[in-house]
Amino acid sequence: MFSLSSKFQEQVKNKKKRKNCWLFHATDFQSLMNPCFAFCRILGIFPYKINGSSFETSKPCYFLSAIVMCVFCFCALIIIMDIAKFNVQNVRRTIELYSFYIFGSFITVVTYILNSPRVRLLQTILKNSSKLPSKTYQEQSVMIHVKDIVGFFFLLVYSLICYYRAQHSILIKVSSLYIILVLFQMNMLYINCVCVLKACFKKIDFDLAHLLITNDEPHLVKWIYREQKNPLLLMELKALKKQYLMVSDSVQVLNIIFSPQLLATIAIAFTEITFELYFNIVQWQNGLSIRWKQTDFIYTMIYVMYYLMKIALIAWACETGKNEAIKISTTVHDVLNSTSDEQIKHELQLFSLQIMHCNKKFSAKGLTLGATLVTTIISTIATYFLILMQFLIASHSCEGRIIINVTRAQPKN
Repeated sequence: MFSLSSKFQEQVKNKKKRKNCWLFHATDFQSLMNPCFAFCRILGIFPYKINGSSFETSKPCYFLSAIVMCVFCFCALIIIMDIAKFNVQNVRRTIELYSFYIFGSFITVVTYILNSPRVRLLQTILKNSSKLPSKTYQEQSVMIHVKDIVGFFFLLVYSLICYYRAQHSILIKVSSLYIILVLFQMNMLYINCVCVLKACFKKIDFDLAHLLITNDEPHLVKWIYREQKNPLLLMELKALKKQYLMVSDSVQVLNIIFSPQLLATIAIAFTEITFELYFNIVQWQNGLSIRWKQTDFIYTMIYVMYYLMKIALIAWACETGKNEAIKISTTVHDVLNSTSDEQIKHELQLFSLQIMHCNKKFSAKGLTLGATLVTTIISTIATYFLILMQFLIASHSCEGRIIINVTRAQPKN
């Protein structure tokens, strides 16, 4: 009786800990991803629930997701077909609107279609991260939860304020808000997955490095091996090699599943930043003038900084994840140089070959997502910004020539 009551009390305590510590104090994969999953369920793009260590389909959420997607596709089709009627002043504004709704609708539809593969990927990441200590989740939970919660509500409030000021129909405002929130959640989900995989790479490197022992003599590192311990070390090496292969496979699947959303995200960020800066800086008043419109300065800068920070966050997560994977290769060679046991050397050489053949880069259809991504986007935006300015000068010069020719052609009284 006493043992049963003590077990019951432990279960109650564990449940209380899970309820009280999941926000900003995650202890596992589920509590780490809970805010992101909750917002995805609200938007109707995650019709699943976690039951223990597996994902199960939630029928109410599934029907809600199907209904939301059907309504959105119908509204998006109407908007795309009628963009030219929404008081569009010039061709450049039309291009901006078309690119936003086409790419945004593409992301939303692809997100719905890839629900099942994405959940299988999350199931794999959940399995790979099951060996991570709770301290790792706690360290990551502050950044991930703040990013997901504060970012979602900030974007929601900012979008509502901007759409309140804009003179558009309710259909356009609601569809645009839904596209922006879905795009944000998919980007945050990708960043969260990259951070978890990065922690898995770091754990493998840590376990491999701690198979070494440092003697009392300075700068002398020796491999821990004895005849009776060799089988144990070989088993540990094989387990680490298998774990590394599973994490690397998850990186490849992650690249495949999220590539369409990431490419569309980069395209939207490029077009929105370029055209927003162009419409708010470049003016024509008897000639080309570059100055900022004071009325829209704050809103435009927040909008531009939002896209730049999101791209920078994706690049940071992917770059640091790749660096953690590269560290494992260095650690393997350090261990290989520190041992003289032939069996362990052979196993380490196989590990090194496996690392060489595994893909360690986070990419989207060949586009590497790393430190150079932000600089590439900024330089491309500057190039196309200058091209738009040249088109503006050329169009006004053509109009001026037409006016001169018309005035010359008129008969004199």
